[in-house]
Amino acid sequence: MNISLTADLKAFIDSRVSAGSYSSSSEYVRDLLRKDEQQAQEERFKALIEEGLSSESAGEWSDLRARFLAESGVPPARQRKSA
Repeated sequence: MNISLTADLKAFIDSRVSAGSYSSSSEYVRDLLRKDEQQAQEERFKALIEEGLSSESAGEWSDLRARFLAESGVPPARQRKSA
């Protein structure tokens, strides 16, 4: 994959690499992408929590957990006891 950058952006990346924070410009870009992916996952998680909080109760935790484990295919020997 090739990415075109302005001279200013290339100089900025080069300065980050020169400062010793990263060993290459590719490593810097990969790190930015991982951070962006993590942020997107956190935003999705927060949205799911908000959706759950604003919805009606789906049932008792023990029933929900049992149904999830049954549907997930987790072998009973690998299932931890719920606290």
